[in-house]
Amino acid sequence: MTSPIEARNLTKRFGRLEVLRGVTLALAPGRITGLVGPNAAGKSTLIKSVLGLVKPDGGSLHVLGHRVNGDERYRRGLGYMPQLAAFPENLTGAEVLEMLADLRGPGTPQDRSLLSAFGLEDQLGKPVRTLSGGTRQKLSAAVAFLFTPRLLILDEPTAGLDPVAAGIFKAKLAERRAAGAAVLLASHTLSELEELADDLVFLLEGQVRFQGPVADLLAQTGEQRLERAVAALMTEGGR
Repeated sequence: MTSPIEARNLTKRFGRLEVLRGVTLALAPGRITGLVGPNAAGKSTLIKSVLGLVKPDGGSLHVLGHRVNGDERYRRGLGYMPQLAAFPENLTGAEVLEMLADLRGPGTPQDRSLLSAFGLEDQLGKPVRTLSGGTRQKLSAAVAFLFTPRLLILDEPTAGLDPVAAGIFKAKLAERRAAGAAVLLASHTLSELEELADDLVFLLEGQVRFQGPVADLLAQTGEQRLERAVAALMTEGGR
């Protein structure tokens, strides 16, 4: 079975700063993979590479069976939720959804269940600039799931969501996982990753220092909690 994301010896340099240093990893479908690491570990650059926003200097990167080389068609299978959504401020929520539907093409199936689950219908007629931060985050989540993606890229997705909305989001995430979608979930909230993630990728100084099931990491470090296990990896990596 083709890996939804497969990177081999991926490198990226910004000037003299080497951000990705031979990153090799593969995601499995139907599983949630947590992406963790300290600041400046290379997480954002890896995500931007998958999205086609950053061009790696070396190595190979395949997403949904397509080599990422400027061909953007693979993005049709992606759902992306950034840490902070940036929608056109003068458009209403309804116009944002209409614009995205037009970009996908007529007849593209839509999953609008999160809009109703979040109670967003009454907010869609308002300009985005007037929406609260939490409402924008709900709209961003609804957009990420809108076209039933085969691969979800989520960056701190529950930041700004209230507990009820976060629960709704997690239930939807579990639904897509059960349907076979792969998920790359970047989060600094390790208790949340402990709850949601099947696998973990730990980046440190642009290199993968661990990849595998969360249970394997706990066994390897002898820890019972993910937070302490990741702390052990960071301590080992800093030696």
